[in-house]
Amino acid sequence: MEQDQQLLAIRNYIYHLFHEDVTGHDYYHMKRVARLAKQIAKQEHGHAFICEAAAWVHDVGDHKLFINPAVAWSDLLIFLRSIHVTEKQIDQIADAVKNVSFSKGISTPSTLEGRIVQDADRIDAIGAIGIARTFTYGGANNQLIHHPTQKDTSFQHFDEKLLKLKDLMHTETATAIARERHQFMEQFLVQFMQEW
Repeated sequence: MEQDQQLLAIRNYIYHLFHEDVTGHDYYHMKRVARLAKQIAKQEHGHAFICEAAAWVHDVGDHKLFINPAVAWSDLLIFLRSIHVTEKQIDQIADAVKNVSFSKGISTPSTLEGRIVQDADRIDAIGAIGIARTFTYGGANNQLIHHPTQKDTSFQHFDEKLLKLKDLMHTETATAIARERHQFMEQFLVQFMQEW
């Protein structure tokens, strides 16, 4: 099976897993991250297929999204083998997504492909899309938008995570994209507090 066909099959697999997600980790999040990873890989000389495939599957098995993360990941491996992704490529994909999530702590993936996927995922968490995803996730998890004294609100998430991401990018390509999105986010926060 050609790599383009494999990527199409992976995309369809991810669509079936995530198309009904209401937390901001939906199919379109995966699609944006895959597009960004492909773009960054081209500029940074990463392995395009590994970056794009890993970006598509980077949230499979996330404990926030799956009742049984281990089963979700095991099912994914079975699927990848069924479309003739090699064991070496599966290992590279698994390695690339191992430390992508911010919730696993601030860690640097060991491969260029992992760093590219992490950058792409983090870029999708900031800017206009990131703002929308933050409040979508908060609403889906019964969080308040904001409270002057209460923690664990959607607004608090900007200080806890989102405003830090610009300085955590690994590649020059991602840093340039993140800088612009970060600036937009800062403008939004100023406007938000004025209105509040």
